[in-house]
Amino acid sequence: MSGDVREELSYERFGVAVRELAQTIADDGFEPDIVLSIARGGVFVAGGLAYALDCKNLHLVNVEFYTGVGTTLDMPVMLAPVPNAIDFSDKKVLITDDVADTGKTLKLVRDFCLDTVAEVRSAVIYEKSHSLVKCEYVWKRTDKWINFPWSVLPVVRRSGEAVTPSREAL
Repeated sequence: MSGDVREELSYERFGVAVRELAQTIADDGFEPDIVLSIARGGVFVAGGLAYALDCKNLHLVNVEFYTGVGTTLDMPVMLAPVPNAIDFSDKKVLITDDVADTGKTLKLVRDFCLDTVAEVRSAVIYEKSHSLVKCEYVWKRTDKWINFPWSVLPVVRRSGEAVTPSREAL
């Protein structure tokens, strides 16, 4: 694919994106008690935002949805271990992910939190126009396929073993 079809994010630009996103959140006056990361891509965002916003309470939820480039399950599914919602009682929760694409993953996690938390907001590096969830905090909007620095290179294997590119690198 040509370069104009994909959004390219380097680690350096990712660092800038996270700091700018954190500044937007801080300027809005939102001080999360918990940063809830949607694994895997949201882990990088969550770590950066948690440090930048001085939030030491970080949780992780594993959600499976994409099975390949442009192919998904019918609906996203939380994988074990699922966080205990009681741990979020009366807390301000910031859900993080790298991208709000369909929005189905964010909606699943947001709905999981809604009945127990004091407040829930979402922060992503990228949001696509067709996302079901419109995040409160977005660094950039795009409808392009995004090449994230952590997903474009092949999976690391022992030297000499055959390497199969990850789905994201395709």
